[in-house]
Amino acid sequence: MRLTKPTLFTNLPVTCEGRDLPGDLFAQLMREDPSTIKGAETLMLGEMLTLPQNFGNIFLGETFSSYISVHNDSNQVVKDILVKADLQTSSQRLNLSASNTAVAELKPECCIDDVIHHEVKEIGTHILVCAVSYTSQFGEKLYFRKFFKFQVLKPLDVKTKFYNAETDEVFLEAQIQNITTSPMFMEKVSLEPSMMYNVTELNSVTSRDQGESTFGKMSYLQPMDTRQYLYCLKPKMEYAEKAGVIKGVTVIGKLDIVWKTNLGERGRLQTSQLQRMAPGYGDIRLSLEVIPDTVNLEEPFDIVCKITNCSERTMDLVMEMCNMRSIHWCGISGRQLGKLTPGASLLLPLTVFSSEQGLQSISGLRLTDTFLKRTYEYDDVAQVCVVCPFMSNEC
Repeated sequence: MRLTKPTLFTNLPVTCEGRDLPGDLFAQLMREDPSTIKGAETLMLGEMLTLPQNFGNIFLGETFSSYISVHNDSNQVVKDILVKADLQTSSQRLNLSASNTAVAELKPECCIDDVIHHEVKEIGTHILVCAVSYTSQFGEKLYFRKFFKFQVLKPLDVKTKFYNAETDEVFLEAQIQNITTSPMFMEKVSLEPSMMYNVTELNSVTSRDQGESTFGKMSYLQPMDTRQYLYCLKPKMEYAEKAGVIKGVTVIGKLDIVWKTNLGERGRLQTSQLQRMAPGYGDIRLSLEVIPDTVNLEEPFDIVCKITNCSERTMDLVMEMCNMRSIHWCGISGRQLGKLTPGASLLLPLTVFSSEQGLQSISGLRLTDTFLKRTYEYDDVAQVCVVCPFMSNEC
C-alpha cells in the first residue's frame, strides 16, 4: 500500500431559504453532520481528513513511500522468512529493503511489516517487485512474488533563455510551469552557478530596507500557470581577466526547485547543467567600462573603453575615431595603441560629446591591425541619454 498524505474531507452543502418547503431541515442536518465546521457548515471543506482511496499520482522529484505487510494466513509456523522489495525502472533495478536479514519464524495470524522510501528520479513506468521466500514446517523452500506497476509523471515544465550582456554578465530567464492538476507552493527556486560565476537573484524588490518577493507573500503556482525567474551571473574576479577562458564557457549552472503540495507533500527537482551558446567576440572585443547614464547637450563627457585581444596572435593596433551625425569625438584620431598579446587587454579613456538630444548611440570607433591590414568597426557599443541643461527655446 502506498503511503501518502491524507486529504481534507469535502462535502456538498445543500441549502434553501427559510420560506421553502424543507424549512430549516437542511441547515439542521448540516449542523448535526460531524464532518462540517461548526459555525461554517456551508463551507465545502470539513474538519476531518480522508485517507487515500486509490494509488493517486506520483510525480518526478517526490518521495515514494510504501507499506509492505507479509501476513501468515495459515495455521502453521513458517521459518526463515526473507522479504525483499525492488523497484524496477526503465534503466535500473533498485533494492529498497531496509534489511536483508531473514526473520527466524512467523507464527499464524502474525505479520512482518516494513516501510520503504525512495526519491523518484525517473519518469515513466515503475514496477515495485515484492518477493517473499520462506521455509515451511516440513522443510520445503517456498517463494512467491507480487508486482505493483505505476507511472511517474512530470510535474513541471522548465524552459530557459540566456541573454549575453555587452559585459561578461549573463542573464538567465527560467520559465516554470505547473503541469499538474493541483496547486503548488514554491518553496525555493535557486540557481547553483558553475565554479566560474557568482549569481544574483533578481526576483525580489527592496522596500523599506526589506526584500520582498515579486510574487507576493504566498508563492502559489496554480495548475497550468507559468512563472518567470531571473538571475544575473557575473564571472569571478580570477576569471574575469581571462578573456579566452570566459569566451569559451558554456556551462552556467543548474536550477534547484523545491515545492510542496497536498498537506506539505514535498518534491524537489534539479535540472541538468544548463548550457548557453558561447558568444562570438571575434578577434578583438571592445566594451565600455565607464560611461555616464545622462549627459548634457554639447558638453564633453569621458568614457573608458576596454580592448581585449581574443585571437591567438599578437596585434599592433591603431585607433581611429569617426564623427557621426550626432556623436563627435574629441582628441587625435589614428593614434598608435601598440602591440597587444593574445588574451591581453588595455583601458583607453576617450572624450566625446553629442549635438542632439535623446538616446544616442556611441558609434564611430575603428581599430586597425597593422600586421594584417584588417579594420574592425564598432558601432552602437553603448547608449547614453542626452538632455538639455537649460529649458530655453535654443534647446
